[in-house]
Amino acid sequence: MPNFDAIEAYDELEMGHTAEVLAVDPILIKGNGNVTIFGLSSRFDSTFPTRLVGKVAPEEFSSTVCRINRVLQKSVAVNVRWLLFGCICCCCTLSCSLWPVVCLNRKAIRSVQKILEWENNHLYYKLGMQWKLQRIKSNGNNMTEYVLVIDFLPKQQLFRPD
Repeated sequence: MPNFDAIEAYDELEMGHTAEVLAVDPILIKGNGNVTIFGLSSRFDSTFPTRLVGKVAPEEFSSTVCRINRVLQKSVAVNVRWLLFGCICCCCTLSCSLWPVVCLNRKAIRSVQKILEWENNHLYYKLGMQWKLQRIKSNGNNMTEYVLVIDFLPKQQLFRPD
């Protein structure tokens, strides 16, 4: 009687080789604004990365970054005013006057994430990309900053059985 277990093990090994997907390093877009509050910069770099050539149009990239920069410009201007007010009144209020800045910063982060979610759903998922706002550590110190991360989604294997 033939040994069917050996055939199944061989088939499983074959499927393991076809399922390998090469991971591509994500693209990081760092903030280059002149004001940074709690790691969130007032604007992101709008230069077109060379690794995106042939994957997305430069106009689509710049429109996405400009949308994000407009939201950040409005929110950071308000955050700076509240931060100055909070620093002036910090001793009298036992640092409670800094809470509006923290809440406004969270609101700005949520609004940028909503913009990125909308852009991903309408454009970038179809192109095999995903934009995210991610907090990373800065080089050389313990500070963290928010960066835009462009991940490349793995292609679905059409010829692989379910």
